Amino acid sequence: MAYLELNNVCKTYGTGVNATEVLSNINLSINEGEFVAIVGFTGSGKTTLVNLINGLLEPTSGTVLFKDRPVVDTSHERGVIFQNYSLLPWLTVGQNVAMAIKEAFPKSSKADRNNQVAKYVGMVGLTPAMNKRPKELSGGMRQRVAVARALAMNPEMIIMDEPLGALDALTRGNLQDEILNIWSKDKRTALLITNDVDEGIYMADRIIPLRPGPKATLGPEFKINIDRPRDKTALNDNPEYKKVRNSIIEYLMDIGQERKAVARKTYRLPDYSPKSFVA
Repeated sequence: MAYLELNNVCKTYGTGVNATEVLSNINLSINEGEFVAIVGFTGSGKTTLVNLINGLLEPTSGTVLFKDRPVVDTSHERGVIFQNYSLLPWLTVGQNVAMAIKEAFPKSSKADRNNQVAKYVGMVGLTPAMNKRPKELSGGMRQRVAVARALAMNPEMIIMDEPLGALDALTRGNLQDEILNIWSKDKRTALLITNDVDEGIYMADRIIPLRPGPKATLGPEFKINIDRPRDKTALNDNPEYKKVRNSIIEYLMDIGQERKAVARKTYRLPDYSPKSFVA
C-alpha cells in the first residue's frame, strides 16, 4: 500500500471562460520511507501540488490519499517546509518553534518543549538568535527557523517546497545533510520540490519532472541508484551520477525547447514590414 497516493488529480482555478487547468492527470505513488524529489520550472504548478498534498487545497477532480485515507485538511502528520517562511512576526525564533511543538504535542510538558526547541534551533545554527523576532533576521535565517519548526513537529511525512533556495551554499549544504540525517534515522517518508537537479540527486531515491503548464503533468521517473550515505565530493566522479544527471537535464532541456516553440507559435508578432503598410 502506498503511503501517499495521487490518482488522476486535476486542479483548475477560475470558472467558465476564465478557467485555467494548472495541473492535469497527476498520478503519483510514494511508499513509506521513500524519499522522492519533483523537479520543475518556475511557474509549473509545484506549489499547487504541495498544497493539494498538504490539504490546503482540494483537487478539482481525482483523489489525494495519505495512508489510504483522503486528505481533507492540514495535519501535523505531514510537516511542510514552505519557501516563504510563514513565521509569526510577533514571536521570537524559540517561540515560533515552541508553538509548532505545542500544536503537535499538546500534552508535552514545558520542560520537554524547551528541550526540543533548543535541539532544533541548535540544529539549524540559530541558538544565538533564539530570542530574536523574524524582522531581526535575514531571509536565510528565517528559512532556517521554518525548517526547525517543521522538523520539531516530528511529522510522519516531510514535504519540502523549495525550502533551501534562499540560503547560501554552505548553509544549504548543511541543512541538506541535517534533513537527510533525520530522514535516515527512521526513514520517514519525504517529498522534495526543487528546481535544483543536483539537490534532487543528492537527497532522493527517485526524481520525477513536472512538465510545465497549463495542464502540467508528471513526466517519467528517474531512479537514483547511488548507495547511501552519499558523499557530495565523490558524486562528481560517480558514473551513475553523471548518467542520471545528464538524462534529467536533457529531458528538462527538451521540455524547455517545446515550451519555447509553443510560445513562439502562440505569441507570433504581427507583420510590421514595409509591405504591410502598402495601400
